[in-house]
Amino acid sequence: MSERRGSGAASGRPGGRGRPRGRSGQRSSGFHGAADAARSVAYETLRAVSSDDAYANLTLADRLRAWRVDARDAGFATELTYGTLRALGTYDDIVRASSGREPTDLDPAVLDGLRIGIHQLLATRVPPHAAVSTTVDLVREHTHEGAARLVNAVLRKVGRQDMDGWVRELAPDRDTDPVGHLAFRHGHPGWIVRAFNDALGGDLAAVEAALVADNEPAPVTLAVRPGRGEVTELVAAGASPARWSPYGAVLTSGDPGRLPAVRSGRAGVQDEGSQLVALALAEVELDGPDDRWLDMCAGPGGKAALLAGLATGRGARLLAADRHEHRARLVEQVLRGDPGEHEVLVADATAPPWPEGDFDRVLLDAPCTGLGALRRRPEARWRRQPSDVGELRSLQVSLLESAVWSVRPGGVIAYITCSPHLAETVTVVDDVLSRRNDVHRVDARPYLPGVPDLGDGPDVQLWPHVHGTDAMYLALLRRA
Repeated sequence: MSERRGSGAASGRPGGRGRPRGRSGQRSSGFHGAADAARSVAYETLRAVSSDDAYANLTLADRLRAWRVDARDAGFATELTYGTLRALGTYDDIVRASSGREPTDLDPAVLDGLRIGIHQLLATRVPPHAAVSTTVDLVREHTHEGAARLVNAVLRKVGRQDMDGWVRELAPDRDTDPVGHLAFRHGHPGWIVRAFNDALGGDLAAVEAALVADNEPAPVTLAVRPGRGEVTELVAAGASPARWSPYGAVLTSGDPGRLPAVRSGRAGVQDEGSQLVALALAEVELDGPDDRWLDMCAGPGGKAALLAGLATGRGARLLAADRHEHRARLVEQVLRGDPGEHEVLVADATAPPWPEGDFDRVLLDAPCTGLGALRRRPEARWRRQPSDVGELRSLQVSLLESAVWSVRPGGVIAYITCSPHLAETVTVVDDVLSRRNDVHRVDARPYLPGVPDLGDGPDVQLWPHVHGTDAMYLALLRRA
């Protein structure tokens, strides 16, 4: 199975730019109605993602507004977009087998059309004739008649068998190559499946459950800012209390931006796992002062908002730093309204401008591959490469060394990544601790009260298929 990401620069007429128009040049609601407007939204989003490295969630929202798609068809457009992006590598293998061509040899505008058509044929309840004919029309509208004929021929070949048939034909044998089989079946690059397998101790059933969970839409989880909002307000607006975070709530439908608490900044969107690992830092017992807290890589500010609210309630102050000015500005916006005296700083935490041992609590949410949030960022699995892990690991080690330098003796550090990859989690901590005799692990499990299945400790790895959260990793360290 291919482990590359989507195609590069587009040729032909790229989607995702300008205003959607029909053949007459007038604004159109679709080629054959509202459902085709949804397909156009998905196609234009894919074109922007594959040709411009756009973010799917941002582009999709923009296209939905431009096409004025109603709520029902917006759901169809979202499923087409995210479902196609999740299985991109698998669909490209099917394109190769059905067309006799390498996907990279096809016009990218045609390839994206084929991907959407294959998703409809193999993963939705769209009737096969509708999946083929609407995709042919879509490609004809954006390219030319010859491309439309090619798409028609390829999709008719694809539709001769269901997804299980394609798995039997193209996937590696499950007994001799279980990782390759799972990679094809569940639309993940092989190197990511291997990383999950390592993190889950070779339990292939758990690996498959994790891959399945990655392909399920993630819930919209909200977090109220401590001291500024209450979960009861979110519940009254239609959300349900989160399972474990006292500040969390889950919104099952609708736009979170419509809620007054979110619009005013009293609450924000934040995965429950992200809330839990930040709250754990605040719960660790300390001897001595507890009035200086540090968030080393704070942008865009979700964890900083939680920590700032808790710090304010205890009379402590938070310094939130980020090396990128635009991300620091986002943190400023999130902290605006907190009554505490907190500071936001543009600074490279690998060369900290603050004094050694200046902080009682340090949160390091380290830059990582983001493999723990693939259900929210479907295109990320094809953009990330194995080489990214080594580059990020070097940064993670450097940042953790700075975190140890920044915390006072007796203080505590939370090392966090949104990735279960062992090279970004356990072994980073092992590497730093192997060179120091004044830092030791603290068992993190007691500081996530009520959360089940946390393993043997002392570190914690959350999983979508176990906890329903992003795959957040947490290690708590104390400087002796």
